[in-house]
Amino acid sequence: MTDQTPGPEHRGVRRLFARTSWPEARFLADVLRTETVGGALLLLGAVIALVWANSPWGDSYAALGQWVPWSAGSALHLDLDLATWAADGLLAIFFFVVGLELKREFVAGELRDPRRAALPVVAAIGGMALPALIYVGVNVAGGGEGVRGWAIPTATDIAFALAVLAVIGAYLPQGLRAFLLTLAVVDDLLAITIIAIFYTDDFSVLPLLGAVLPIALFGLLVQRRRTWWWALVPLALIAWTLVHSSGVHATVAGVLLGFTVPVLTGKGGDARRPMPGLAEHLEHRWRPISAGFAVPVFAFFAAGVSLRGADLGAVVTDPVVLGVVLGLVVGKCVGILGSTYLLARFTRASLDEDITWSDLLGVSFLAGIGFTVSLLIGELAFGSDSVEGANVKAAVLAGSLISALLAMLVLRRRNKVYRAIALKERADIDQDGVPDVYQKPGG
Repeated sequence: MTDQTPGPEHRGVRRLFARTSWPEARFLADVLRTETVGGALLLLGAVIALVWANSPWGDSYAALGQWVPWSAGSALHLDLDLATWAADGLLAIFFFVVGLELKREFVAGELRDPRRAALPVVAAIGGMALPALIYVGVNVAGGGEGVRGWAIPTATDIAFALAVLAVIGAYLPQGLRAFLLTLAVVDDLLAITIIAIFYTDDFSVLPLLGAVLPIALFGLLVQRRRTWWWALVPLALIAWTLVHSSGVHATVAGVLLGFTVPVLTGKGGDARRPMPGLAEHLEHRWRPISAGFAVPVFAFFAAGVSLRGADLGAVVTDPVVLGVVLGLVVGKCVGILGSTYLLARFTRASLDEDITWSDLLGVSFLAGIGFTVSLLIGELAFGSDSVEGANVKAAVLAGSLISALLAMLVLRRRNKVYRAIALKERADIDQDGVPDVYQKPGG
């Protein structure tokens, strides 16, 4: 939330989703361009996995995921199959970028201002709490055997969500896009916390304490702007190995390393157009690797659920499947929309005049696309080879697809409204050179 005073009649009224500054807009545009491509690659990896797993050659797909490239690594707990390497290793790159993004948002982005941070934080909490409650309620009513997967429908996949928004919402307000990005950042932070606390088995404290040293050395080097790859990469690998050996999910190492990178620049630079800090520099360098390789490969190994010979009736009525689908489709939407409405109601805040509740409804549906982290939590909760694990994959795919379709129905209609406004403003510029920047949607 933030204050806007375009005129005396608006003075003192707090606005939600207010316009961001130019550096924020430029950074957001860069993220959207990258995530659009990354979302397409993510979808491609999932589709290939589904087709292969359900083809006559499905056994070869399963064998590929179960292949152990380094069987001699048992002493370091690194005798992992390819599917686990994708989930524990490649996703560490994804969570390193998430860590950079989180720190940037809290230090120099939308979340540095408590008033602006209140909305996405409350919306993210509501959008995670209600799906979890729905899932638990459905599974308790069904016998309670699948309650361990309560966190599966709580996560939002930022790559998919931003890719869909970029494709269908070229004319949607920037504030709405910034809200989705910031909400997803808070969502990622809470999801990381859930994984570290609730999905850690066989915890060993000594390797975790040992990981402090390479993480501290990594932080010392980046704080002094020493970006020596020959030093930083080995330190990151050592930290990842120790965290993995401790029993804590290894992707947490990526987040901790990201947190050590400085966001703000040192001396110099124009205060009106600040130079990008090291966190933004590393994020621009590693995000293409994360979005273009790490996450699509993980999706390839995680999304290949085989439906050959499956009892579809049993799958559809499985409490785990129902809980995940209802949590993603209903819980995410109602949780985000409801918590935002309550915040606006009890703080006397109102939506920014460029945005309507219909816009927020579409974005709330969009947040129900829970792919990467939802699949990861599903594997942590039930394993990848169990019946429940296969059902979780099908449920996440179904819930994400339904949420995406509902979001498209709402946002395509809203995009047409904003397109008409943009064309009218362009006509006004051609006529007198002064656009009507305060015209409301539908006006």
